[in-house]
Amino acid sequence: MTISKMETLQDVLLEELGDLYSAENQLIHALPKLAKAADSDDLRLVIEEHSEQTKDHINRLEEIFKELGTKPTRVVCKAMKGLIEEGEEVLQKSQKSPARDAALIGAAQRVEHYEIAGYGTARSHASLLGHSRIEELLDETLLEEKQANDILNDIAENDVNSQAKSGGGQSTTT
Repeated sequence: MTISKMETLQDVLLEELGDLYSAENQLIHALPKLAKAADSDDLRLVIEEHSEQTKDHINRLEEIFKELGTKPTRVVCKAMKGLIEEGEEVLQKSQKSPARDAALIGAAQRVEHYEIAGYGTARSHASLLGHSRIEELLDETLLEEKQANDILNDIAENDVNSQAKSGGGQSTTT
């Protein structure tokens, strides 16, 4: 399904859901590469766990589309595409080190913040439209995205950033 015009809040919700569906499907392919690139075992584990969780997010979105009696909209999330490209640039510009991990965490948190904004907005619109089951599903994913962001923040503040600051690993400049 493709929405040519957004004239109602329902149209906006469907567009948002399509964007989130595209974003999650792009992430499912990008996260394993980021996990492999991580130097920190904690960071690698968190990314791997979130990759598995992303599959649940996709399943929930498919359930939402089914609940709405439609298929996912054919939207390409250009923002996620750009965020993933930025993450890949980190890999090209650095070797495994705490500094690379600090940059990976920053890239991952930008992804999480985008998803938090998207899921929060979609949840609000679902609520306004009286889609209580959809609101619950979106809220479940929103909570998981917030938790992932908090965990990344903890790893950065309690481990990786201080190692990167003290030069734990060599950096390469291009």
